[in-house]
Amino acid sequence: MERLIEFAIQHYYLVGAWVLTLLLLLATEKRKSGKSVTPAEATRMINKESGVVLDIRTRKEWDTGHITSAHHIPLADLDRRLNELDKYKSKPVVVVCNLGQAAGSATKKLKAAGFEQVVRLSGGMTEWKNQNMPIVK
Repeated sequence: MERLIEFAIQHYYLVGAWVLTLLLLLATEKRKSGKSVTPAEATRMINKESGVVLDIRTRKEWDTGHITSAHHIPLADLDRRLNELDKYKSKPVVVVCNLGQAAGSATKKLKAAGFEQVVRLSGGMTEWKNQNMPIVK
């Protein structure tokens, strides 16, 4: 540990460049994955703006409970089944995964396919359940 601190002190410009690069990479990835919304915001989008929920979890995770009237397309099948969602291109789409992290790659794919309003559920189904939001089994 002492050697690491010594290196950081002696080469502060390299450490600073590395930290800056890391921060820029994280910011870029966050921006690409799209906006995230809380369960309350997602509920408002679904109810007031005719939003659509896309659940990208596996079948096993889906069977443990999902959001009412959600469309289930596992992330592994999304490229192949993207055409099933074409009629929702102009509506808000809330992408749901288990923890809110895998949804980022799905939002990228949906945006690239021409979907106008794509967001991911912050915290995923874990947060949805923690806030005692309704689920269907």
